[in-house]
Amino acid sequence: MVDPERLRRVLQYVTDDLAVLAEYARGDRVALVGDAARLGHIKYLYVTAIEGCIDAAHHVCAAEGWGPPDTNADAMLVLGRHDVLDDDLAIRMATAVRFRNLLVHAYARIDDRRVVDYLDELSDLDGYVTRVSRLLGS
Repeated sequence: MVDPERLRRVLQYVTDDLAVLAEYARGDRVALVGDAARLGHIKYLYVTAIEGCIDAAHHVCAAEGWGPPDTNADAMLVLGRHDVLDDDLAIRMATAVRFRNLLVHAYARIDDRRVVDYLDELSDLDGYVTRVSRLLGS
C-alpha cells in the first residue's frame, strides 16, 4: 500500500522545484544560456525534480507489488502499464529520466541551449505530479 504521507511529501518537493523552474521559463531564454550561475541552478532543479519523480515511481511500484523496475526510466513505463500514467506521458517521463542522467553523469557535455529548451517541457513533470497524486485519493 502506498504511504500517502511519503508520496505527498515527495510530490510536494517536485512541485516546489517546478515553481522555480516555471519562473525561469518566463524569463529571457537567451540571457539564461549565457548565465552559468542560473544555468547551474536550473540544472540542479531539473535533477532534484526528476529524482523526486523517480523516487515516487519506485515507491508506487514497490507498494503496489509491481516488482522492481529494471531502470529508473522503466519505473515510468511500469506506471504507464498500470494506468497511473497514460502511455504518452510514461514515455515522456522516461525521456525526462534520461535527461536527468545526462545532467548527472555527463554534465560537461550537455548543450546549455538544450537545458533552456527543456523549460518548455515542464508540463510533463506537472502532469506526472497530477496523475500520481490521484493515488492519494485527494
